[in-house]
Amino acid sequence: MSKLRIGVVMDPVESINIDKDTTFVLMLEAQRRGHELYFMEVDDLFVRAGATHGRYRRLELARATPHSKLGESATGALADFDTVWMRKDPPFDMKFFFATHLLSLIDQSKCFVMNNPKGLREANEKLYAMRFPEQIPQTLVTSNMERLRGFMDELGGELIVKPLDGCGGSGVFYLNSQDRNTNSILEAATDNGRRLVMGQRYLPEIRQGDKRIIVLNGEPLGAVLRVPLESETRGNIHVGGQCVKTAVTARDQEICAALAPLLRADGLYFVGLDVIGSFLTEVNVTSPTGIQEINALNGVRLESQVIDFVESQVEKLGGAAR
Repeated sequence: MSKLRIGVVMDPVESINIDKDTTFVLMLEAQRRGHELYFMEVDDLFVRAGATHGRYRRLELARATPHSKLGESATGALADFDTVWMRKDPPFDMKFFFATHLLSLIDQSKCFVMNNPKGLREANEKLYAMRFPEQIPQTLVTSNMERLRGFMDELGGELIVKPLDGCGGSGVFYLNSQDRNTNSILEAATDNGRRLVMGQRYLPEIRQGDKRIIVLNGEPLGAVLRVPLESETRGNIHVGGQCVKTAVTARDQEICAALAPLLRADGLYFVGLDVIGSFLTEVNVTSPTGIQEINALNGVRLESQVIDFVESQVEKLGGAAR
């Protein structure tokens, strides 16, 4: 394929962990194929005359120290890129929200944007899973503490409570009706009844691990099991979860198949599903990670399939020949 011009909106490139970061290996694979990379942060985006522009710099990468080299800055319309990737890490705050509006102004008949900005706005990483009630554990979203306590009693006295805007396991609590701290935790989590939270049935299978499944255009590419520390309920890598080799099971395939039509319709091409036992718990869409961990455990290079997909989408738009 002809050389692509790829614009990547992300966090500061010099601060990424090159041994864990998924964006890094995606960009490295694109560079290996001869494509040109251009680095931007959210603050570099702007709109003029109804078109989204950016201040960007040519980026070269290496698995070395230092790992990045940036060229001189330039400005231009983002529609002039063949593809733009939105890979800004959570949290999904107002800055991120407005950035998706700016990216929505890109003419997507000419430039492939991944993930689709409208899809990113629609898909809160906690609430999106609620669209698939048959795939998730018993769940309640409310700010009412009495309702949460009643729900916990219905479930036998155990409950997981999550903030709707959290990431990396931040703000996730395991509640037990026998714990004298439970009321205090609910007060803090809901800001005394002023903040919506998600209450979810505690799944004891978490002791075997929280599975991250990388999904591309609705199809699972691979998975990694994140096993929590003995002292933890959360399996997130950020809080010490150990990565263990695992397979994509028939049940995982079933979950992916159930989500695939809506993921494709919303332009959520590259996502990470979190599965505990046989239940979907979250749909990660903003900047899902896990590729390097899966690669290391299985001797594969999943990034190659992702770049194949990007190239195919650009080709459909007639890109790289312009």
